[in-house]
Amino acid sequence: MTLEELYTSAQSCQLCKLAATRKKVVFGEGDPHARLMFIGEGPGKDEDLSGRPFVGRAGQLLTRIIENGLRLRREDVYIANVVKCRPTIDGLGQRDRPPEADEVKACAPYLRQQIELIKPEVIITLGNPSTRFLLNTMEGITKLRGKWQSYNGIAVMPTYHPSFLLRNGGDAGNTPQKRDVWNDMKMVIEKLGL
Repeated sequence: MTLEELYTSAQSCQLCKLAATRKKVVFGEGDPHARLMFIGEGPGKDEDLSGRPFVGRAGQLLTRIIENGLRLRREDVYIANVVKCRPTIDGLGQRDRPPEADEVKACAPYLRQQIELIKPEVIITLGNPSTRFLLNTMEGITKLRGKWQSYNGIAVMPTYHPSFLLRNGGDAGNTPQKRDVWNDMKMVIEKLGL
C-alpha cells in the first residue's frame, strides 16, 4: 500500500464514533520520505475544518519550532496525529479532549502504516497521548521528555506539545518549558546531523 492509498482509505473510515462528528479526516502532511516525523494526539477545530494537521495556534508554534529551531521547512518533515478525526467532549465540537482508548485503537493501524511507509529516522512525539501510544507506556511526558526512546528501531524524542507551551507562558518570554523543548530539538539536530 502507498501513502496515497492509505490516505484514500482513511477518508471513508467509520471505525469509531469520531467519524460521526468530524468535518474532515486529518490524515497528515509533509514529505513522504521525511527523515523527521512529528506525531501529536489529534486534530483540533482548525484542523477539522481544513483537513490539515497543526494549523491553529499550536500549529503555528510547531511551524516556528521546525523553521527557527530545526532550520527545516515544514514541508521537509511529516506531521501526523494518533487519531485522524477531532475528539470533542460533547461530540458537538465545543471543546477538544484527548482521544479515548477505543478511538486510538481504531485509528492505530493508519499511524503505524504511515510510519512504515515514511520510514523516518527520528520521530518527535508531542505530549502524552502520542508518547504513550508509540512507546506503549503509561509514563508521563515530564518523565520521558528529553530522553531518547525507540519505536521499531526508529529513534523517538518525546517533548511537550505546542499547546502545552502556549498554556504555560504562550509566545511571551523564555519559559522553562520552552527551554526544555529547545534542548530536545538540539538533540534531534545532533542525531540527524543538521
